[in-house]
Formats: sequence, C-alpha cells, structure tokens
Amino acid sequence: MSIVKINVLTVPEEQRETLEKRFASRAGAVEGSGGFEWFELLRPVEGTDQYLVYTRWRTEEDFQNWMSGRGQAAHGGGGSAEGGGERPRPAATDATLWSFEVVQQAAPKQD
Repeated sequence: MSIVKINVLTVPEEQRETLEKRFASRAGAVEGSGGFEWFELLRPVEGTDQYLVYTRWRTEEDFQNWMSGRGQAAHGGGGSAEGGGERPRPAATDATLWSFEVVQQAAPKQD
C-alpha cells in the first residue's frame, strides 16, 4: 500500500497568509511526479500554530525521487529565487517530517 508523508510546519500567525499564497503559487508542482497520489495543505483551526502538509505516494522510492528532484527545488534546495533576487525568508519557523505506511483505508460507498 501507499506511504504518507506529513510535513509539520510551525507558522506564526502573521506568516499564515504568506505560507498559503506560496503553496497556491506552486499548485501543480507535485501532481505530475511519478508515484504521487494525493496532496492537502491543512490549516490549524484552534490551539496550535502548526500546518500539516499531507502527501501520499505509491512507494518510498517515488517520494525520494521527487525529493531529490523537483522537491529539492520546491523546498529551497535548488534553483534561484523568484525574479532572480534573494530567496524570500521562510514562512515557517520549524518543520518536522512524519512518515507512515498506509495499512488500512476506506472510501465512501458508491451507489
């Protein structure tokens, strides 16, 4: 079954809009990657300043291939900043990557 990667981003309230705009401007950056299955950016509702970036992949190898290519550039590890100037400062003050294997899943019943 699939694997799930959840990037836990600590984002101060004054940086939330910046983070969401940056993700919106990258829409489509991961969808064409081999083995990619799903993406969600989850905004905290109450009691935390942590956003969750949820991605699901066919295999760990597919995720690692994305991270060493397109993902590295998307996460500031390659390429130049927009407009050729300095790279903008990160919106998140901390990030932690969680990894899971999907062992069970369910979807709504189709009529």
